[in-house]
Amino acid sequence: MMSTFASSTAAVPEYRALPRHVAIIMDGNGRWATARRLPRVAGHAKGVEAVRATVDACARRGVEFLTLFAFSSENWRRPADEVSVLMRLFISALEREVTQLQANGIRLRVIGELSAFEPRLRELIEQAEARTAANRRMTLTVAANYGGRWDILQAMSAALRAQPELASHPERIAEDTIAPHLSMAYAPEPDLFIRTGGEQRISNFLLWQLAYTELYFTDAFWPDFDAAALERAFASFAGRERRFGRTSAQTAAEPG
Repeated sequence: MMSTFASSTAAVPEYRALPRHVAIIMDGNGRWATARRLPRVAGHAKGVEAVRATVDACARRGVEFLTLFAFSSENWRRPADEVSVLMRLFISALEREVTQLQANGIRLRVIGELSAFEPRLRELIEQAEARTAANRRMTLTVAANYGGRWDILQAMSAALRAQPELASHPERIAEDTIAPHLSMAYAPEPDLFIRTGGEQRISNFLLWQLAYTELYFTDAFWPDFDAAALERAFASFAGRERRFGRTSAQTAAEPG
């Protein structure tokens, strides 16, 4: 799969006051529930509602790509019963939400090492992707059993399979050798990264793609992240000076 988007380390992206691509780590579901003396699974269920609201808000605002970190490769370390609940929520969300995504013109993509999931879940993912493949209003990507290091490694492996001569000539390996094989080669790099829940790290999410992304952290737990909270993140983004290695004088002279 060849990418049509230039790397931000190779070219300066077009200036936009509204992010074209938003990536979110949806953190704090369990702590939201614990603060209310509810089981952690109640927080995950409530978090699904926040996903629905955020997808709708981003589509209405004209965001073209929304990427959500639903389940990391490290999340398998959580208690088995919590992992089981997360898998059931993923299945039920796919069963319930795809019709609405289709009606709203939203394409669904799922990235990650999907072979670890049960056959029913893999089947639902395949069906949902196929059903929404022609939609162009916004692309919603769900990262599931995903890790940024895994993504880079699998891309390098794929590049070597495509061009085995590179093993003998590593000096020929460049960004555009690897980038077309990354999980999100179909999307531009994120403009805005949001993490809820008060933590300030990227936790192995889109390590390659976040090189020049603007980072926004909020103490709000994911179930409390609503359209107003999203607008605050957009306002913060609009106030940033994105230099991409240039000087402030150069960016001030930029059109728009």
